[in-house]
Amino acid sequence: MFAGFFKHLATIASAAVFTLSPLVSFAEDGNPLRNLKLPDITGYAPPHNGKPLSQQGGEVTLAAKLTDQSADINRGLIWRVFRPDPGPDGKLPLVASAQGGTSLFHLEPGSYLVHASFGRAGATKRITVGAQPKHENVVLDAGGLKLDATLAGGVRIPPNKLRFSIYEAQPGADGDRPLIIPDVSPNTVVRLNAGVYHVVSTYGNVNAVIRSDIRVEAGKMTEATVEHHAAEVTLKLVREEGGEALADTSWSVLTTSGDPVRESVGAFASMVLAEGDYTVVAKNKERIYQRDFTVVGGRNQDVEVMANDASAADPNDGAD
Repeated sequence: MFAGFFKHLATIASAAVFTLSPLVSFAEDGNPLRNLKLPDITGYAPPHNGKPLSQQGGEVTLAAKLTDQSADINRGLIWRVFRPDPGPDGKLPLVASAQGGTSLFHLEPGSYLVHASFGRAGATKRITVGAQPKHENVVLDAGGLKLDATLAGGVRIPPNKLRFSIYEAQPGADGDRPLIIPDVSPNTVVRLNAGVYHVVSTYGNVNAVIRSDIRVEAGKMTEATVEHHAAEVTLKLVREEGGEALADTSWSVLTTSGDPVRESVGAFASMVLAEGDYTVVAKNKERIYQRDFTVVGGRNQDVEVMANDASAADPNDGAD
């Protein structure tokens, strides 16, 4: 659906808002229903029976567009038609639904609420059905978002070690931003209503996290790439430089202020860490060893901790 949209690549080093130029200009939406406060359609009652929609009654064709000047969306839509008044259970009665693109409904004359969803984008419109066939357009005011991340110098990050989460830009009543979509893979097209979103990019599963505010505009594909300042680190406890890693080792990685970052057990401890200074503590056979090391963004490294008296720590000093 988004093929042919204007594409632009934006690199995000810190929280910022990005705006892309539209493929086509479009008129200001004069739809008086845009600001109409409609009931929440997340709770609705299913149809009373499983019979096919009646072929009697008013004929209405429903079509959806990303903007009022764009072409009709021909696939990927989910249509739901509700009666506008809640039933005894407080839910809006669902009278019809369909999937695909432009859809034809036969409905009894009267007033309805129509909701069109396209990915995570959606819009609701009130319609009136009469005896004569009619055509209704629903403008989603939506666009697409595609996310990726690199290391310094444009070095690609393995996709299986990279995930994104998309949140609303503004915190909710509890002070937290509501989560919209978790665990989004890189270069996946996400369809969203136009607006600003808070995006969290996570490289690995420790502390390499970048947060950015990104604007999605209607009728456009927004492509944003964040730059992580992090590297993969493999920890080894050895008796001599370049020696074999000792098994059954417990690992603790700390910040320079002593805050714990990651713990693991094994001959090797591999992880992605954000750029900065750390202390690693290794415990093997009741003896404790430690070493300070520095992570430089984009420079993967092996960190060897020597199992000797020079690197041994006092087990009573709280290092572990």
